[in-house]
Amino acid sequence: MALEPAKIPADVDNLRPVEHPDTTQDAAATPDQEMPYRELGLKDDEYASIKELLGRRPTNAELAMYSVMWSEHCSYKSSKIHLKQFGTKVTPEMKQHLLVGMGENAGVVDIGDGWAVTYKVESHNHPSFVEPYQGAATGVGGIVRDIISMGARPVAVMDQLRFGAADHPDTARVVHGVVAGVGGYGNCLGLPNIGGETEFDPSYQQNPLVNALCVGVLRHDAIHLANATGTGNKVVLFGARTGGDGIGGASILASESFEDGMPAKRPSVQVGDPFMEKVLIECCLDLFNADLVLGIQDLGAAGISCATSELASNGDGGMHVDLEKVLLRDPSLTAGEILMSESQERMMAVVAPDRLEEFMAVIDKWDVEAAVIGEVNGSGRLTIDHFGERIVDVDPRTVAHEGPTYHRPYARPAWQDALNADSSDRLARPSSAAELTEQVVAVVTNANQASTAWVTNQYDRFVRGDTALAQPDDAGVIRVDEATGRGVAISTDANGRFTKLDPATGAAQALAESYRNVCTVGATPRAVTDCLNFGSPEDPDAMWQLVEAITGLADACKQMGVPVTGGNVSLYNSHGKVKGLIDSSINPTPVVGVLGVMDDVRRANPSGWFEEGLAIIALGATADELDGSTWTRVVHDHLGGLPPKVDLEAEMALGRVLVALSEADLPEGTKLVRAAHDLSAGGLIQSLVDAVLRHGVGASVDLTPIESRDGVDDFTALFSESGARALVAVHEAAVPVVEAAASAENVPWARIGTTGGDILVVSGTDLLADGGAGRPLMLDLAELRADVESTLPAQF
Repeated sequence: MALEPAKIPADVDNLRPVEHPDTTQDAAATPDQEMPYRELGLKDDEYASIKELLGRRPTNAELAMYSVMWSEHCSYKSSKIHLKQFGTKVTPEMKQHLLVGMGENAGVVDIGDGWAVTYKVESHNHPSFVEPYQGAATGVGGIVRDIISMGARPVAVMDQLRFGAADHPDTARVVHGVVAGVGGYGNCLGLPNIGGETEFDPSYQQNPLVNALCVGVLRHDAIHLANATGTGNKVVLFGARTGGDGIGGASILASESFEDGMPAKRPSVQVGDPFMEKVLIECCLDLFNADLVLGIQDLGAAGISCATSELASNGDGGMHVDLEKVLLRDPSLTAGEILMSESQERMMAVVAPDRLEEFMAVIDKWDVEAAVIGEVNGSGRLTIDHFGERIVDVDPRTVAHEGPTYHRPYARPAWQDALNADSSDRLARPSSAAELTEQVVAVVTNANQASTAWVTNQYDRFVRGDTALAQPDDAGVIRVDEATGRGVAISTDANGRFTKLDPATGAAQALAESYRNVCTVGATPRAVTDCLNFGSPEDPDAMWQLVEAITGLADACKQMGVPVTGGNVSLYNSHGKVKGLIDSSINPTPVVGVLGVMDDVRRANPSGWFEEGLAIIALGATADELDGSTWTRVVHDHLGGLPPKVDLEAEMALGRVLVALSEADLPEGTKLVRAAHDLSAGGLIQSLVDAVLRHGVGASVDLTPIESRDGVDDFTALFSESGARALVAVHEAAVPVVEAAASAENVPWARIGTTGGDILVVSGTDLLADGGAGRPLMLDLAELRADVESTLPAQF
């Protein structure tokens, strides 16, 4: 229930007697008093900078505030100077559809007809290792609140999950907790989970990656920003009460490695309440619709420290807060703990005094608790009192936006040349038809290639009724406008193995694959969000990987004409204190999410065919590119060489062909493209298996046209992971149209087969025939489905 704004909340816990706090006067009078800054994650020189900014030592509360806001997780102090490339390499043409770019809680993209979409991906990696369920659940909750704070209704979520080895004894603990957390929180919010990835690799053993994306929908005139302006406007904290969960999460848990020497007292992971968040969503939308909010900020990492300092810093004045007015779940919290708490399901709004009563009426309608805790002023300072004692007096920009930045040393790792020299050329390739068949089955039934239905079936993919496509299709597709069918497609992709071999190429590959997936379903790519998961920035090897990846991604975005609208950096994903080793960090994993626009989501292409007699056409060229591939991973447990080359011009040409074909109809009015699927991890054989299993319709395929044109053998045609390739299935009458569209863009094409039956039959030049050419590879769909759907759960 809302509380009278002019009164201290009628809560006896909040009126408890308190010891004399550490005030700004005390700090000025005791300059030599020792402060526990190291325990809070601050370095000696950072603490010295704080004292210089304040002209005195910080109070306990100020120290808590600076420690969280200057943490790696909040300030991006090691990556900020490099992330600027995403802004400097943006052209005017790339900004054409941007309504809000980087710097806000999420970017906003114009999709036409007065509609806009906001979306963003963020990480909750370290908390998900410590407490998998709550770590993943609150990761979903946090990204959803970012979307709410832009003024949008959340309409879908996605996830990118990476775990340690499938057979490691600790992996099941993390996997089951994370999947349950993602599904439990999203399902309770009534948000469909429309896509993502799940990968197992030993490099993520102690550093699982839990990256969550949310997409929201709003009208152009409904955008809200995080700033506090207008002297006399009120600052209202509403939602859940503040407790002791998550204290120090941003400064310690998310900004340190799990290693000896890390602070002994690990902070608690946040605790989520999805039902409270669902109420908060509806409450916020009511407030927005009534035009009762002047500025708004969600409370996630760093809690009240972040919300107050960022709102004040983004505004044109200052702010005063009376901290005792914050509603508490735990009356024993100190002022610093209240500031640092990362309790979930909380929002902070700036409200005009003459609209405050109306604001509180909406709050009461939704039975949400709220309290006026402060006021915007013209001081240019952020001041915070606790029971009348001044405990914070800072320039908010020094807290929120002007923290330290580091030019961390970085250099190409000493082991990189040896890794790149160890190519797949030395690996034994299959020498018989039986061996080839065995390796095909091994690849498509591997934990990383087999069905993830055991994960996605725990998520509601179709709640709200606007999902046009979801996993396992190439991209998630959501309808935005019921009247016209207008909507968006989103794909998130990453390849840590390619990025380890060549960080710049690996990041560009992630963009290319995500771009390709969006085009494959029939959408036009328009914007990018990213989540950069790397090792310790204090390790020159990991820092080099980060810089190379950022540069490669920024350059690729510029070439492809899609701007980065926002994202997240997650560092310190490392293994132990020994740096400079080939396995000191996770495989560097830049997750790239591409947003595409569709005029009518009913035209979205599924990834598999459901009709017999369709022509199967392969688009794009195949080269002998096996380094870092699924085949080398599964068959030889090998990583080395150089990743497939990235040809962004070829990717864009392929994309234009796919989108043009997807928008075309046959003379009788039926949709020309009946199915489409990109080629990526696992190569052509993986895409064929995915396509035939999607709806249970087999195919007969002949590799000879690809082999004769591109000069590759059967093995390479099946397993190569060259980029800029896709499959399309069309009626026979449409084959000339596909040929014309591909030829117009100089995209290689080949008719390679026909859909039908209950077997996948693959013929080639010889398919390593034992004693005679022409014996095809044959995979029974029923047996294949049983294998790919039972692989992983059996290992648990």
